Amino acid sequence: MQMRWNLDDLYAAFDSEEYKRDFARFKAFVAEMAAWADENLSSADNAAAKMEAYIEKQAELSKLEMMLHYASLVMSVDTNDSMAAKQYDLLCDMYTDLKKPNVQFQKFVGGLENLDALIAESPVLAEHAFVLKEMKEQSRFRLSDDVEEALAKMSITGSNAWETMREALTSTLMIDVVVKGETRREPLAVVRNMAYDADAETRRHAYEAELGAYPRVDKAVAAALNAVKGEALTQVKLRGYDSPLHMTLADSRMERATLDSMMAAIEEYLPSLRRFYTKKAELLGHTKGLPFCDLFAPVGEVDMRFGYEEAAAFVVKQFTGFSQRLGDYAKNAFDNAWIDAESREGKRGGAFCDNLHAIGQSRIMANFSGSFNDVSTLAHELGHGFHGECLKNVSTLNSDYSMPIAETASTFCETLIANAAMQTATDAEKVVLLENEITDMTQVVVDIYSRYLFETRFFAAREEGPLSVEEINALMLEAQKEAYGDGLDADCLHPYMWLCKPHYYSAGMNFYNFPYAYGMLFAKGLYAEYLRTGEAFAARYEELLEATGSSSLEDIGKLAGIDVRDKAFWQQSLRQVAEKIDEFCRL
Repeated sequence: MQMRWNLDDLYAAFDSEEYKRDFARFKAFVAEMAAWADENLSSADNAAAKMEAYIEKQAELSKLEMMLHYASLVMSVDTNDSMAAKQYDLLCDMYTDLKKPNVQFQKFVGGLENLDALIAESPVLAEHAFVLKEMKEQSRFRLSDDVEEALAKMSITGSNAWETMREALTSTLMIDVVVKGETRREPLAVVRNMAYDADAETRRHAYEAELGAYPRVDKAVAAALNAVKGEALTQVKLRGYDSPLHMTLADSRMERATLDSMMAAIEEYLPSLRRFYTKKAELLGHTKGLPFCDLFAPVGEVDMRFGYEEAAAFVVKQFTGFSQRLGDYAKNAFDNAWIDAESREGKRGGAFCDNLHAIGQSRIMANFSGSFNDVSTLAHELGHGFHGECLKNVSTLNSDYSMPIAETASTFCETLIANAAMQTATDAEKVVLLENEITDMTQVVVDIYSRYLFETRFFAAREEGPLSVEEINALMLEAQKEAYGDGLDADCLHPYMWLCKPHYYSAGMNFYNFPYAYGMLFAKGLYAEYLRTGEAFAARYEELLEATGSSSLEDIGKLAGIDVRDKAFWQQSLRQVAEKIDEFCRL
């Protein structure tokens, strides 16, 4: 089975006739959009027709955006591809020229006193009522057209460039690591994957080699982090948000009361979740808590390793047990090479899914090494892809969902995999499966909590000026100690987690941490509903995913009969995690 993706359904190459044609069309589209906005958005005459025209233009833009997706995908698996980097920069520069007409439209909508009446009279506008009303609300945070355009253009050589530099530095960082007495030179992604190795010495050597390699790039990456967060703070002040978190919550379509309820429940349950780390440390022979290098160490007598084809078959089977549509989607993704799973030099670490709405497909990047965690990662990213599958028939404007709900479908799919596997597992296999599942869940709650603390404190410190590597490391260690408590060995933590995680380096996506906790815990609530209602839930679940691009998080919760503002809901979901830990400790 092919482990590298095929991008031919986007473009065969940058010099293909299709790419050249769309590049020329995109250039023309940008000019046409600017002219249309200047001509039509200065008055409220024929407002309904103008809004309908804008919606239609966004559908065409979605198709042209495939070039940007293509360049980004090529770069993600080969950061040394200079043509991809050049095209990406060119497209981003052209794309920023759309910022001004988009802001003009948002302000146009924001100035309509009779928006509700206009929506009621047009089926097209009624279909997009949520997005249009959201634009009206958000228009008060928009700057002048020229300033918005300038900010967008400056971000190309600002935060975008810093993010690209950080990816290039980390994806090409080669590390000497000792494996079974032999020194090997491996990319950072491969060395980090050794954290899942069954051999304790390999894990320790990989951890030490990883931390030892970061000083070769840490000053440059620290500069990137300072620049990205500095840009975010500047935008927050210019736009009039109270804080970066305020801006993120608005972008997330999430109320502060919802976040506060979830965080309060997490803080309450931290002692219960730390019991897992204490028990795992005991099983591995540690007395001072779990060393960071053993955080992902396999536990149990069964070494559950998977070949790629075996992993694919397992995922498809379990998905099909929930929903034929979900199983068919996953099989199609594997069969049609939508997944790039092979680790190699120049490829970025981690995993992601890119939903290509205009062509009704997705592409998934992973770094598969054969652990059960890698199987869970495939399920996670395929869950993102299925989310896109459920949205492929809605309009472009109604397909854009917020960060917290983005992690729901992915986590739901991980839960399907873990729980289905447990049903046929032996006691020895259950230990392995539970350990993997609990490790993932506690990472999404405990480690994400540490990242939330870190980013909150980094922003506060960054207000006073750039932070040094030593100051950033100190903030990370402080956050890890507060979140993990006595669960981890305080003498063996990971001060450089800010460097190896890409989530901190996008000025437009601050606090990309609590959405993971939201998605996982919300998915647990949905899974409980599935167990209660049975097969009929699958159709409701797909309807819920289809509504995610045109609803607030609170209203999405209502579709499933859940009040996400209520701390009791989050406590119920966290109780499921604690019960898994109880079962692991018993076994």
